[in-house]
Amino acid sequence: MNIYLVQHADAKSDQEDPLRPLSAKGREDITRVSAYLSQLNIPVSKIFHSTKVRAKQTAEILFEHLKPAKGVSEADGLSPLDAPALWAERFKELPDGVVLIGHLPHLARLTSLLLCGDIDKKIVSFRMAGIVCLGSDDTGAWSLQWMLTPDVVIGEKWTGYACDGL
Repeated sequence: MNIYLVQHADAKSDQEDPLRPLSAKGREDITRVSAYLSQLNIPVSKIFHSTKVRAKQTAEILFEHLKPAKGVSEADGLSPLDAPALWAERFKELPDGVVLIGHLPHLARLTSLLLCGDIDKKIVSFRMAGIVCLGSDDTGAWSLQWMLTPDVVIGEKWTGYACDGL
């Protein structure tokens, strides 16, 4: 089973708009990442997003490109400070290919819980409009499969990778 965890794309500041919709950069980043993913034919069954406008807008753009059969839904338990154990349990009942669009620190804590059982360990550094794919085997053990960030898709830089200079 694979799940895809997405930190919402870049949003406007509170001063620009208290609802914090996506910025122009955020829309561009998630559109490029979504278009790239659609070329890879990643099997996505459903997209869930938090109640915040920036997460919903990120989900809508992903939906346009990935067209999951079960659509897009707002879901509880994806806010920044929500307990990650809720989704760790839900994954046991959900189909393969679910996308969660949420916020930090929730996504980082959920990833840490799944990968090492400790929500306080920093295992993955999320990026806005970035996607982290986690997979579980028959025993229920989770592992990091891959991570895609806007910088990789756009080709701006390869920071943090061993393949600098390629």
